[in-house]
Amino acid sequence: MARSTQAQKAKILNAAYRLLSRRLSTAESAAVLSRESSISLRQAYRYLEQAVHLEQPVAVAEPALPITFKIPGDVIRTLRTYAAANDLTLSEVLTRAITEFVARASRHG
Repeated sequence: MARSTQAQKAKILNAAYRLLSRRLSTAESAAVLSRESSISLRQAYRYLEQAVHLEQPVAVAEPALPITFKIPGDVIRTLRTYAAANDLTLSEVLTRAITEFVARASRHG
């Protein structure tokens, strides 16, 4: 069986949070979560244990998709230097840069 993605885990954790907010018993919540999320009862209890400490639902991240494009070598060296100096991955640097670029272009377009 394949492991759950972070997004899948976040969705189940949020489902557990919603069940707890309905004031169902832990046993009822675990049974519903197990059935609706297709997970074992033991896993459901684990998610409920985590959800009880939440103040609000967790954010469900959009899954990252691979993309390939060409960048000049000097730009890559600059990106790598910046990423290392700021303890970031290249993906994080590029995602932030592209997001900011598109936001600025949208405001001025």
